Amino acid sequence: MESILPETPLEGGLLGRVQYWFACFFALGWTGVAGVGLFVQLALGEQPCPLCVVQRMLMLLAATGAAYIVRTALTQGAVTGRDYMTGWGLALVAVAVGSFASWRQSVPRVLPGGRGHGGGVLGGEVLGLHLGVWAWVLFQASVVAVGVVLASAHATADRAVPTAGPGPHRAAGLLALWLLGLVAAVSVVAVFLQEGLHWFLPDDPRRYEFFHDLRILGG
Repeated sequence: MESILPETPLEGGLLGRVQYWFACFFALGWTGVAGVGLFVQLALGEQPCPLCVVQRMLMLLAATGAAYIVRTALTQGAVTGRDYMTGWGLALVAVAVGSFASWRQSVPRVLPGGRGHGGGVLGGEVLGLHLGVWAWVLFQASVVAVGVVLASAHATADRAVPTAGPGPHRAAGLLALWLLGLVAAVSVVAVFLQEGLHWFLPDDPRRYEFFHDLRILGG
């Protein structure tokens, strides 16, 4: 028997919108970092080493966790506590593993006389620090940030987010989703071309193995 009582409208407020905006910026931020790595690879010709590729995939996975929350808000108009746990939990796994991967690569570089594992995109420096070190800093900061938003998710769950009609909330969410999809697709193609028909990438790749394999197969 259907209830004749009207459904209780979702409670609005600032907290739900703040969590939503944070998810948008989190997804866009990690997508942007991965996109910079793609630009360096495709435009400047710097081949990423295996650890660089692993970190790039984990960056996109972290963005996917936030994108799950964004998509839920776009389709449902609110995000439940379970959805927050799913999205931020996925992001937390990604940034935690990414922190270890970047630490594995960057620690040898900052030791006296040390060398990093592999070259490629994370071999340069910004403000005196190797990009691998910056990646480690960003991953570590993200671990803390995700922990904070998870701890406060109970206060922001089931709050109305104005994403139904045109406006900045919907525009930002769609931008985050489409940009993540584009960068992820290009990343998959770039890794396939770089790895070719082989199971593993060399430690210091110098070419796109796919095109090299085609020349060999073509005689």
